[in-house]
Amino acid sequence: MVFSSIPFLFFFLPVCFLLYYAVPQSTRAARRGKGRQVQQRTGMRQAWKNGILLLFSLVFYAWGEPVYLFLMLFATLVDYSSGRLMTKFGAAGGRRKIFLICALAINLSMLAFFKYADFLIGTVNGLFGTSIKLLGLGLPVGISFFTFQTMSYSIDLYRGKVPVERNYLNYLTYVSMFPQLVAGPIVRYATVNKELHHRRIKKREVQEGILRFMQGLFKKVLIANQIGALWEEIRLLEPGQASVATAWLGAAAFTLQLYFDFSAYSDMAIGMGWMLGFHFPENFNYPLYAVSVTDFWRRWHISLSSWFRDYIYIPLGGNRVSVVKHLRNMFVVWFLTGLWHGAAWNFVLWGLYYGVLLTLEKYVWGRVLEKWPKAVQHLYAIVIVVVGFVIFVFDDMGALGTYLKSMAACAGNAWWGEECLWYAGNYGLVLAAGIILAFPVYPWLKGRLERKRNSIVTLAAGCASLVGYVLLFLAATAFLVNDTYNPFLYFRF
Repeated sequence: MVFSSIPFLFFFLPVCFLLYYAVPQSTRAARRGKGRQVQQRTGMRQAWKNGILLLFSLVFYAWGEPVYLFLMLFATLVDYSSGRLMTKFGAAGGRRKIFLICALAINLSMLAFFKYADFLIGTVNGLFGTSIKLLGLGLPVGISFFTFQTMSYSIDLYRGKVPVERNYLNYLTYVSMFPQLVAGPIVRYATVNKELHHRRIKKREVQEGILRFMQGLFKKVLIANQIGALWEEIRLLEPGQASVATAWLGAAAFTLQLYFDFSAYSDMAIGMGWMLGFHFPENFNYPLYAVSVTDFWRRWHISLSSWFRDYIYIPLGGNRVSVVKHLRNMFVVWFLTGLWHGAAWNFVLWGLYYGVLLTLEKYVWGRVLEKWPKAVQHLYAIVIVVVGFVIFVFDDMGALGTYLKSMAACAGNAWWGEECLWYAGNYGLVLAAGIILAFPVYPWLKGRLERKRNSIVTLAAGCASLVGYVLLFLAATAFLVNDTYNPFLYFRF
């Protein structure tokens, strides 16, 4: 993929930023709004910045599969035109609803066609013994993300929560911004509306953005990829060959890989956003530190959870309805959440798995769980999450069943094997680093140092941090050059 390539990291980004920063910032007089001519110049500078960002975003998206660029252009034209028409007939509620429905129908139809057509055909063939030929369509990169962004704009505009965007190029810039285009976070128009039209790039935020980007790069290359290699070795073991301990080690490794892989992309996207003057929403808040399934989903892929909450769950009535309707709302949301992640039955099963567990927490054992010791609550949540990600990773239901049997010692395998010690010995360092960084240890240490307010301690910490960043960057670069295993797991969504 484009984002994981050396040309992108060492050519595309620097050129983009050099051109972007070549456009001068607005003057102090412009910030104060003195003079129409100065305001016009400021508007032109902003238009140039958006133009440069748009150009490089389109190049970035077209790099992987140029033909799908036209699909994104069509989707943005649909929602932009729908928004203008909704505004034109502002007093006519019925017409506004028609334009909204048309926009949503077109967006969902595109998503369904490219992402779920073969899944539906395969299901029909399996149920009825037909032999309908699969379409074999390639999945447009990031279609689930940018489709949800365009739909959120149309819905928020219909609700009167955002102003209409009258400039199509600005709207296209919002949807196609390369930092978050292919794997989120899902950025709503309301979040970047002001910055899209009036933003200043601050030196401090550029510095912090560079550091945030590098943190994501380190998490991706030095942790996610290395732990992912462990998972790939364990998943390829023959049924019954892996002991129970090894099966659980593999499942834990995939959980850590997915967390660091996806959160790393979010870190890089947020960091690049800061460098460009945008503030994207946080997408992760140490989800493996959760004390319940409910808490986990407040911390994991926050932009997606909040999207389903605001546009599906609450409109259906949320939890302010009868128990039966609330159960309906929960299962609708979690069925769709699973389906959003992929066109396979394991994703549907994964979504329903969480729907059932969240329902049980709400109505059966939630209050009892709150009385347990925190350590037990953490263990409870982690076991559920690890099992859940085993369901997530296997699209072959037979392989899924076999692996779950291995974890439950129902596949004729031993509880313990020497291979587990071998894997732990070879990957122990990266596993330890992953486990430590998956918990809020770094913010805690940083907070302790900041509270000391000792100039010597602060200077020493700053020097150590600088040396650490340089060494980690060199290590990440070396791994990027030498490693062939460098996937971004959420690109397929």
